[in-house]
Amino acid sequence: MLSFIYRLAREYEREHGHSPNLLRLNPGHFALLRAELERIPDLGALRRFLGMEIVIDGDLVHPHVSWSAVDWGRALAV
Repeated sequence: MLSFIYRLAREYEREHGHSPNLLRLNPGHFALLRAELERIPDLGALRRFLGMEIVIDGDLVHPHVSWSAVDWGRALAV
């Protein structure tokens, strides 16, 4: 899962000229990612490791990366 996300991020950066900061994936893919990165203790650390905010969406078939101007850390704290 991590290699797939890395490939998505590289393709996004090549196409748009900047790195994505948002990862959207379904609960199953999130579970696979957490299993691969089980040494990372919590969601905040996982987010920092990836360099992207994480959105879990049960309707998604495949993971998707994008860029958002929203500072999700602040938006969710409000």
